[in-house]
Parts: sequence; C-alpha cells; structure tokens
Amino acid sequence: MCGIVGYFGNNSAAPLLIKGLKRLEYRGYDSAGVAIMEQDAFTVTKKAGKVKELETKLKGASVKGTIGIGHTRWATHGEPSDLNAHPHVDQTGKFALIHNGIIENYAVLKQILEQKGVEFYSETDTEVLVQLISMIYHEDNTSFEMAVTQALRKVIGTYGIVVMCSDEPNQLIAARLGSPLVLGVGDGEYFLASDASPLVEHTRNVIYLEEGECLLIGDDGYEIKQVKNSETVEKKISHIDFSIEEIEKGNYPHYMLKEIYEQENTIVDTMRGRLRLDEGNVHLGGIQDHILRIERARHFYITACGTSWHAGLIGKYILEEFAGIPVHVEYASEFRYRDPVINSQSVVIAISQSGETADTLAAIRKAKENGCLTFGICNVVGSSISRETDCGIYTHAGPEIGVASTKAFTAQVSVLYMLALHLGRKNGYSKEDGIKLAHALHDLGDRVKYILNQTDQIRNIAEEIVDADNCLYLGRGTNFPVALEGALKLKEISYIHAEGYPAAEMKHGPIALIDEKMPVIFLAPHDKTYEKVVSNIQEVKARKGKIIIVTDKVTDDLKSLSNHVIEVPVSHARTFPILATIPLQLLAYHLAVLRGCDVDMPRNLAKSVTVE
Repeated sequence: MCGIVGYFGNNSAAPLLIKGLKRLEYRGYDSAGVAIMEQDAFTVTKKAGKVKELETKLKGASVKGTIGIGHTRWATHGEPSDLNAHPHVDQTGKFALIHNGIIENYAVLKQILEQKGVEFYSETDTEVLVQLISMIYHEDNTSFEMAVTQALRKVIGTYGIVVMCSDEPNQLIAARLGSPLVLGVGDGEYFLASDASPLVEHTRNVIYLEEGECLLIGDDGYEIKQVKNSETVEKKISHIDFSIEEIEKGNYPHYMLKEIYEQENTIVDTMRGRLRLDEGNVHLGGIQDHILRIERARHFYITACGTSWHAGLIGKYILEEFAGIPVHVEYASEFRYRDPVINSQSVVIAISQSGETADTLAAIRKAKENGCLTFGICNVVGSSISRETDCGIYTHAGPEIGVASTKAFTAQVSVLYMLALHLGRKNGYSKEDGIKLAHALHDLGDRVKYILNQTDQIRNIAEEIVDADNCLYLGRGTNFPVALEGALKLKEISYIHAEGYPAAEMKHGPIALIDEKMPVIFLAPHDKTYEKVVSNIQEVKARKGKIIIVTDKVTDDLKSLSNHVIEVPVSHARTFPILATIPLQLLAYHLAVLRGCDVDMPRNLAKSVTVE
C-alpha cells in the first residue's frame, strides 16, 4: 500500500526522500508529502498526485534539514487531496507522522479527542493517531518515546509509522504492526522504508522490524524495543543481495514490459540448482527440515490473493495430478474469516510476491493456531511471510516494480511445478516421466524467448481490438486459471472489462454477451481437452465473436476458425500454462499502451496490499 521513507544523517534530507519516494511510488501514488526537521521545527510539504508533483512544489523551497520523513499514499480513509496527504501534523504543530495501515478504532478515538477540544483537519484515520500521541505527550507530561508507545497500545488495527517531534529534533521513532518497515544502516546515517528498494543505493545492511517493535534513532545510534513493554530487542543485520540495476527500467518504456521480458531468465533462475535432470526430481532446500511432514500430509490448503491465487489454482491441478493429494485453494481474505477443516495433518501453502500481503499473513496465523504446517512461497527475502512460515521456497524473480504482476506469477507457478514433481515422485510418478518434465522445465527459458519474439504480432492483434469494451478468456483444466490471469491483467492495466471462464461454462451465461465486437481468447493446447475446446470455438464463431487462439501447434482448422493464432512452443503438455501466460501479458500490455493508460501505475491499484 502506502510507501514510507525516512532519513537521519548529515546529508540534505529532501533529495534523498524524493528519490526514495520515487522508488516506492508503485506502492501508492494518490498523493505524497515530506516533513523535514530544521533546527527545532519541521517544514511540511505535501501534494495530491504523483511524486513528481511534490518534487515540483519542493523545488521553490529552501529546505536544508538532514532529518526527515516522506510518504506516498494509497487512499483508504479520505479521498486523495492535499489535506489528506501525509505527513499529518497534530494541532500543536509539534508532531509529524506518516502511516501505512488502518486504525480500526479511529472513530472511537476521534470522538474522545474531539471531546477534549482537538480539532481535525483531514478525513484520515492517521490524523487520529498523531493527535492521540500529542494529547498523551501534553496531558501526561511524558517523553516523546512514551507518548508514541502509549498511543500505539491504545490503537486497534495495523500500522507502519515514523514520527518526528520538534521538542526532540534529533530523534526519529518508527514502529510496525502488520505493515512492513526496514531500517538501512549506513555509515553514520540511517534510512527507513517500507521495503528495501529505496535503500539499496545507500547501504546493503538492513534490519527488518518484526511485529510490535519500535525503533528509536538518535545521535547515539539506534535501539529497538517492544511496543507492549518497552523491553530492548537485539537484532541481527541482514544483507540486501539485489542490485540497483534490478530496480531501474533500463531501456524499456515501462517496468511491466521489462519484467515480462525478464521471464526468459527469472523462470530459469527460480529452478536453477533445484532441478535434478538425471533423476527426474528436484531438491528444495527450504523445506527439507519439514519434508516428511509435507510428504505425509492428508491434504494441502493453498491460500493467496489476486494473481498469486491464480498460481495456486494451477498448483491444485498439478499437485492432485502428480501427487494424488487433495488440494483446496482459497482466497486468503475468505480463509481467515471462516473455519476451514484443518489440523496438524494439514499443510497450508501461502503464496505472495511481496511476502507482506495482509490477508495472507492473517491466514498463516490462523493456520498455525490450528496446528498446521505453514509453507511460504514468496519473492522477497526477509519478508513477513518468509519469517512467519515454518518453511518455504523463495522464487528468484528479482524485484517486481510494475503493479500488475508478471514475472512473479510464472516464478510462483514454476515453484509449484517443482513441488508437484517432488511429491509425485514420492507417490508413483515414474522416473521416466519425471525426467521428461524436469527437462521441459529446464528448457522453458528458450521457449519464453521464442514467444517474446512474437511481440509485434501480438501488438497488431491489440490494434484490432483496442476499442473493445469487454473480453472473454476461456480455457480448460490447468488453462482455466491462465484464462483468469489473462483477464485480470487486462482489467488491471487497460480498464477493459474481462472475464476468465472454464470453456465449457461459456454456455451457462457468458455466451449471451458474444457478438461481432467481443474478442474471445481461447487457450487451446493439443491435449485431451483439445476437441472440446475446438467445439467451444465453433460456438463463438457461429455468433461472430472475434476469436484469438493461443495454442502449441498451428493447424489449418484453427486458422479457419480464428481471427488470429498465437503459437506457444512446448516440449511437454504440462508446461503449456506457464508459456501461454506470456502472450496474454503482452496482449494486455500493448492494449494498455494503445489506450493511453498508465501501465506501471494503474488507477486505484497498489503493488502490495498490506491492509485489509
């Protein structure tokens, strides 16, 4: 959601904060602001719109302080505006605060504060927190630190905050509960951020704050304490292993296009060192300590949100097929609020690109309360999911900046294929079949490259359907989740309404929508579903729909039935879903560009959903 940055050091804070906010703008881009300490007072500048609007506003100001905080917002409470932008300041002007999360009991706290004469200026829950800190500070005549921790003990909800106090101009206080914060430790300077991307060009040494921890930064260094009891916590410094080049666009016009093209390598990187080609098996080091419990599980639950949920659906198909184990897939936002039948013989697999998705984290905690083994699949080392699960497997997709997930999805699916292959070999999947699949997975990089070379053809298709108001994506079996993912990509970045369906379900409703204006994208591999899919294609053709087919072999009958055919080269029938995803990503991308949409920052969306 929102992006948080902070700086404490000897250099000018303003340019560092602006640069950091640009790195984090994919987390929220409704409005942005900074507060910079200058001697014993701070200057607050904020502006609705993107960070460049704030940067323009700051250019005319002479702000030279070396301590400051910054924020880029994804609105929850209150529409995007200058007033609702962060930082928020209390009525005395002594405190400035930035916040990611939701204060659930803000209405009750606000009523109490208003009864005490506090005047509010914004519509946000965040202002309630900074006014509460101020009230405690002044009424109890307590310290800056105690005012913050006592206020946090009164709030219900989630937060990642950084606070400044003009009475303590050489101190920053930060805390987290349900919303990530990372401390970068430099040479005589400190950096704070919602994730590591703004830190990497300044320092590789970081500390990830855990739930309920409070960080105090001052002239003597930093100290970390528990919010609940102020006990000091000893923390180890971690090392960031990605490079600055990985979070730059390079020569690409958009991060999304760069990340689509990176799949030639990221799919391979995710499987590198894990495939055992001669054995037809895999080695997954991150789960070895719990491998017997995983192999003996009665059933799996996969829980995730959005694109990761689609990856989980593919995982269900292949785990059940290869390993013969029942798999349930559920949105994390639903899993956490009901009573699934899970126990100590259940394995709950949580999938998240960021490793910080709020609903998925809550699902993990619920699973642990029920005695389940928890298993994370995520892309960010040191993330909350990687720390809170019992075991897991990292994808190696590298930083994903584009809001619409691309390379993270195919990396997640690749992990699930490796897991299915391992469990399959334990449950009767033959060595010969395992070797065939392992080699097919190993060769995916070259096949991705072949697909990427068809981008001009896919752009031409996009030009023909750019004025469409609706699209339908249809697939069967493992390709039904691919249809869902293709439709989601189109909705996210081009704002064209799209739906994914099992192809056979078209006759149970969506067929009523089909006319000569409706593009229908079919996933039609030459497998056991092929004849049935061709029958569905003929039904659409009879109703004059615009037919686009993604297939592993272009045949005369497909040419005669379709407006366009996109070929996906496969060496194994089961790898088609991974490869078929990529032309759908390219189609969504080119449509969004042709329609003039902001590809990397689509309206109303943020990269990492760290609030409910």
